[in-house]
Amino acid sequence: MTAVFEPGTAGFDPTVFDPTVFDPGAEAARATDAILRDTLHGTHRGVVVDSPPGAGKSTLVVRAALELAAAGRPLMVIAQTNAQVDDLVLRLAAKNPELPVGRLHSSDADPYDKALDDLPSVRKSAKAGELAGLDVVISTAAKWAHVRGVEPWRHAIVDEAYQMRSDALLAVAGLFERALFVGDPGQLDPFAIVGAEQWAGLSYDPSASAVTTLLAHNPDLPQHRLPVSWRLPASAAPLVSDAFYPFTPFRSGTGHGDRRLTFAVASDGSGPDRVIDEAAESGWGLLELPAGHTPRTDPEAIRALALVVRRLLDRDGTATSEIPQLSSGGTPGTPATDATPLTADRIAVGTAHRDQAAAVRAALAELGVQEVTVDTANRLQGREFDVTVVLHPLSGRPDATAFHLETGRLCVLTSRHRHACIVVCRAGVTDLLDDHPSTEPVQLGVTVKFPDGWEASHAVLSHLSEHRVPWKP
Repeated sequence: MTAVFEPGTAGFDPTVFDPTVFDPGAEAARATDAILRDTLHGTHRGVVVDSPPGAGKSTLVVRAALELAAAGRPLMVIAQTNAQVDDLVLRLAAKNPELPVGRLHSSDADPYDKALDDLPSVRKSAKAGELAGLDVVISTAAKWAHVRGVEPWRHAIVDEAYQMRSDALLAVAGLFERALFVGDPGQLDPFAIVGAEQWAGLSYDPSASAVTTLLAHNPDLPQHRLPVSWRLPASAAPLVSDAFYPFTPFRSGTGHGDRRLTFAVASDGSGPDRVIDEAAESGWGLLELPAGHTPRTDPEAIRALALVVRRLLDRDGTATSEIPQLSSGGTPGTPATDATPLTADRIAVGTAHRDQAAAVRAALAELGVQEVTVDTANRLQGREFDVTVVLHPLSGRPDATAFHLETGRLCVLTSRHRHACIVVCRAGVTDLLDDHPSTEPVQLGVTVKFPDGWEASHAVLSHLSEHRVPWKP
């Protein structure tokens, strides 16, 4: 993890913390220039970039790929899902339609987004050898792990590197000489279907993230961070930064008042409408149901989530956002504004479990709501919406398990929005946290993850309490 720069220490930049002189565009440009300088001209075998939510990871990956290709250095790009791969291919084609790009895919019946078929400069193949010589070849880590008998690439870019397990990195490490690792340290840890306790504390723990293992063996690699979130509004960035990124603080690229969420239809005075108004005003809203232990698919909480979404749509909302004006260097400049109707596709509902998401979809269908994204934190990772409605992972629970206290889960759920986040939760979670302090065993050699889920949950609930709307359905 990137070192903490305190006042008076080498590397401390006071402009990042001084609101009177902070220029988000200049700070982002300065960080990007340093990253590209180390990537193109550095001597280390790897460069690590930590990024907060919405800081432009994909934009950085695309720009680095274009500059490496322009410098005559063919490269491979490693992403974690097919959706991420296809998105990067589309972004590269949009930036440079003439750039020869290879999309290495599986042998499945429907292995890639059919939109790629309309791009003449993109070649698709299930065999890496057929894509040899192209400027950029992109695929998933799982597909790259099966590639054999090809000449190693001089450069690689690993996207979402914190979501890549170290065993997956080991499987592809022989395919490249140098790599840029870009990821978000605050998101969910890599997924493993088996226990990995027997490797805990070892530098080669296969369940650890690729970045953790990389730095354990190469502590001197250059480490950078992107200092600005262009997604999170000024109302959200301070909380998310303090609660989830204390070692890599960041700022919002916008100021208070740059974004507005307004509604043409007045409130009807109900709990859902009151929490919508609170969120529109402050960026946050907590719809608090009466305390109680409930089934995981709490019917009242599920209904409350659906009603909030229904009212968001019924009240004819408008989201007004800044439009970054990009300079020739690709950095945001003076923003203009754009008012967009708050339609169903710009709203998301987030839950901890798949059965909760399924219950919310059913409840929304009963209310005639379609096209709203409803999914778990794992699947919402990397996405953004104007407004998110979240079921708190600990709502109605009799205990606080490691799963529900995982820092990344709450971080993802509370950092997908551009305007407002509304949390639905039963009362009593603060007491639940106090009654269930962390009891995870201490393991030698394992770096303690800070902040832990217990502390982060307290920080978020403390802030949400200022925007609480009690409601008894």
